[in-house]
Amino acid sequence: MLMKPQRLRKGDTIGIIAPASPPNQENLQRSFSFLEELGLEVKIGKHVYDQYGYLAGNDEDRLTDLHSMFMDKEVKAIICAGGGYGTGRIASNIDYELIKHNPKIFWGYSDITFLHTAIHGQTGLVTFHGPMLASDIGKEDVHPLSKEYFKQLFEPTAIQYTNEISPLETLIEGEASGRITGGNLSLIASTIGTPFEIDTKGALLLIEDINEEPRSIDRMLNQLHMAGKLYDAAGLIIGDFNNCVPERELSLSLDEVIDHYTQLANKPAMKGFKFGHCSPHVSIPLGVQAEMNTEKKQLIIESGIQ
Repeated sequence: MLMKPQRLRKGDTIGIIAPASPPNQENLQRSFSFLEELGLEVKIGKHVYDQYGYLAGNDEDRLTDLHSMFMDKEVKAIICAGGGYGTGRIASNIDYELIKHNPKIFWGYSDITFLHTAIHGQTGLVTFHGPMLASDIGKEDVHPLSKEYFKQLFEPTAIQYTNEISPLETLIEGEASGRITGGNLSLIASTIGTPFEIDTKGALLLIEDINEEPRSIDRMLNQLHMAGKLYDAAGLIIGDFNNCVPERELSLSLDEVIDHYTQLANKPAMKGFKFGHCSPHVSIPLGVQAEMNTEKKQLIIESGIQ
């Protein structure tokens, strides 16, 4: 059953957690002023500043921060400080009943994709794929449009993505509709064979990634293809693939790889969307209904809040 979280109001408290890698502390501190500009209060998880190798603290502590923010009645939304690696390590121990009975806005991307997939699959909660505090918002050169889309949390608003935001290119013509799912390709692929395997049946599948060679993108898309995830999807939304260039002379290009698998899927597909490790980074709700029209070059996504 689909659950949309409650909208934000000025004066609400935002919980900040780091469920993956240690965030850039300077950027994180700088991001708080943006939340204050939105009229929001900030509550920082106890372990946001922890470090355990490439993790922002051990698994138990990162899980504790996640649970604490969902339990905290004062906290109306949870925004991840950054991504990196580590959310898959805590997914099996998350109390999904706790989340189901305390639904609220949950926001992030990149490694957070595993949590988006797990939380929605286990609870039906709509979550948000959007720029994070230390990774994006706290940077000195953050794009104004990346900030603009936070406003969707305050008022139910359908998102209309057209050529006016970025040039869109049709790969497979057609119209498609369904709930929107996906995120970071590496994390989507890592859910296969787990209790949190992504469900793409009748869905619009969004994919994006960063710093992966075309051969790695090929491997992950082939895994999704063989698992039936591309065929099951109603349509494909190709987000930003930042710095996904070959490091060797003999290589297929990224476009050749993506074209190959979109042709195999043979479902309506467009690329050029500013979703992912890019600037601007347009934030969108996951789990809600969306419509894609390649002739009109547009993607319309219903509001993720109530």
